[in-house]
Amino acid sequence: MSKRSTAFHGLLVALPVCAVLLLAGCSKDKEVAESAPPPPPPPPAEAPASTPPPQEAPPPPSEPAVQDQLKDVFFDYDAANLSSEAQGTLDADGKVLMDNASVNVQIEGHCDERGTVEYNLALGDRRAQSAKDYLVRYGVPASRLSTVSYGEERPFATGADEAAWAQNRRAHFVVR
Repeated sequence: MSKRSTAFHGLLVALPVCAVLLLAGCSKDKEVAESAPPPPPPPPAEAPASTPPPQEAPPPPSEPAVQDQLKDVFFDYDAANLSSEAQGTLDADGKVLMDNASVNVQIEGHCDERGTVEYNLALGDRRAQSAKDYLVRYGVPASRLSTVSYGEERPFATGADEAAWAQNRRAHFVVR
């Protein structure tokens, strides 16, 4: 016999022996110690009647609550300057943002449907920037405010009359 066939026959004998030993070691049932059931939970301790419950600090307002407090600012036709009413609204928005220092806001500039798409995108940008500049002067860090213009692409009110157009000329605040 050649060396190769001798090694092959040795392997044929060794493989079944290893398999039998392996299976024999796995076939033993292991004794499992039964664990005792967990002890019943202790009865709840009642706090003395004279001790009030600990006072927890109120949680910070959630982002939806802050979103609901921020009000849109409205603009005159073809304008980005802030009226005294818009400034009053931004003062209230600024206070909300100062009281909620962890909140970041995106200011969206919107326009009515009159004018070209390009013109309204530029006007929406000026409106959003005007609101942002006012809030920065109020004390809100510029790093918490971003701007975007949607021009006439996302109207709030549908319709082709002054009432609808007036609602669409706005800066809108979105908590991020």
